[in-house]
Amino acid sequence: MSNLKIAIQKSGRLNKGSLELLKEAGISISNGKDQLKAKANNFPLEILFLRNSDIPKYIEDGVADIAIIGENILVEKEKNIDLLERLNFSKCQLSIAIPKGEDFTSINFLQGKRIASSYPNTLRKFLNKNNIKAEIHEISGSVEIAPNIDLADAICDVVSSGNTLFKNGLKEVITILQSEACLVANPNINGKKKQILDKLIFRVQTVLRGKQSRYILLNTPNDKISTISKILPVLKSPTIMPLEKEGWSSLHSVIQEGAFWEKIDELKEAGAEGILVMNIEKLVI
Repeated sequence: MSNLKIAIQKSGRLNKGSLELLKEAGISISNGKDQLKAKANNFPLEILFLRNSDIPKYIEDGVADIAIIGENILVEKEKNIDLLERLNFSKCQLSIAIPKGEDFTSINFLQGKRIASSYPNTLRKFLNKNNIKAEIHEISGSVEIAPNIDLADAICDVVSSGNTLFKNGLKEVITILQSEACLVANPNINGKKKQILDKLIFRVQTVLRGKQSRYILLNTPNDKISTISKILPVLKSPTIMPLEKEGWSSLHSVIQEGAFWEKIDELKEAGAEGILVMNIEKLVI
């Protein structure tokens, strides 16, 4: 059987997050330092370690079948690639920043300005959409320095924590795009490789569900079981076990991490007691 080829960033935060995700999906990889290609030990998968900006072209050309890349790169490169799954790590945003001392009141500030960016296509589309005429200076790396050396009046670059902007005397004023790591694929995958891909997606989704959910145990009066069950709709039905105390039961279910505190308040108001919440490693539905 042919191995499915996945491209991931050869260095940087996407590299670490991608390898961790594959490991959590039960895929063991033995790769040495500076190795650009490796095979999984227990899954028909071959890993190609490539430059992040080159990956979309490799996917479109069929050199790699799938990849884990930032959504910002996917949008910028405009290749014929399918986005399969957002992976909930390496979150950032593509933003426009200007010197701290500048007074920004609206997007019209950018009219006639010089903007330095490593994302000229995305920036150009944004400016055109908003009827802004500006001069784009395409730069590869160290974009933040451009205003300090009078190369540009503003920059358009990826922002995570904002520390780099702060250190260079810049402030974020407009967010163009929210981005995170994504699983993408060549749209022409078929046959045996498509079967392997489906298995990989199933594993990835199982891991992601586990990260986004919590296992919850609580005690409830029997006459409140129906009400409390409706507050926890993740599974088809909760597990109910009678307690030694007459008229009470233990209810086991799953709660979404994003709605955790709101649901806890609802559960308490509905009569739940002794609420215990635990992490879930993986969740198969």
